[in-house]
Amino acid sequence: MNLICSREGIRIDSYLSEELSLSRSKIQKLIQEDKVFVNGKKVNASYSVKLDDSIDVDDTLEYSIHVDAENIPLDIVYEDDDFIILNKKSGMVVHPAPGHYSGTLVNALLYRYGTLAGESLRPGIVHRLDKDTSGLMLVAKNEEMLEKLSQMIANKDVERKYLAIVSGKILNDSGTIDAPIGRDEKNRQKMAVTDVHGKNAITHFRVLERFLNHTYIECVLDTGRTHQIRVHMAYIGFPVLNDPLYGRGKANEFGQMLHSYSISFIHPRTGKKIHYEVEPPKEFIDQLEQLRNE
Repeated sequence: MNLICSREGIRIDSYLSEELSLSRSKIQKLIQEDKVFVNGKKVNASYSVKLDDSIDVDDTLEYSIHVDAENIPLDIVYEDDDFIILNKKSGMVVHPAPGHYSGTLVNALLYRYGTLAGESLRPGIVHRLDKDTSGLMLVAKNEEMLEKLSQMIANKDVERKYLAIVSGKILNDSGTIDAPIGRDEKNRQKMAVTDVHGKNAITHFRVLERFLNHTYIECVLDTGRTHQIRVHMAYIGFPVLNDPLYGRGKANEFGQMLHSYSISFIHPRTGKKIHYEVEPPKEFIDQLEQLRNE
């Protein structure tokens, strides 16, 4: 892939990590394996990027890590020769990464399908959900569909709707949060609303139900930034309930009450409308009932 640098004065490993949503360690390994070129020349990880640098990245690595196929049940909602729509359970990491080389969605996909299109550690993955976010995900079965579906998501041709329980009572019936999101400078594990190298991010929400001190909402994204709903709702003072990174107080092991419940798009091959919805997990439903009974 090729990127034209829009910033300057920071290390290339930091810049590419943020732009490509990859770990700095992976970027550094790509650089070590001569898979990153700036203006046609090899660089080291400490190179300071300049405005309009032409950066070429071959995002493939010969990993010594072997990702095993594992017999992990998958909740398949729809499947054809081109792609899968599945209902990811909360707590499942999507693809292998440091500390999570087993028990991931990719391990389960390798067992069920053998090989899929794309990078070896992320075969078929069109888009991601956070570990503790449950719900609908697209997985491509071939290179053509991986490219087409990824482009459709980039073009906002795939509508995904989320359900969330947030702390605090939202008085407005609906709203739009238009605030750029970038890496939190104080905590690199978090994202934040920031004008410093932040990317455009827009979240629409509407209230479904109000409780004593919480609100049940639906969210629709115009963009797909990392942790977008979690960051935006915390930013306006209504963090997602039980969110271990952005929430109020200590979260239990289930994690944030956030569920991708609806997906709609036109099938790239057949032209037919694809639309599916799934109920939130039991823990989410139980939480709603508890709030209704307060």
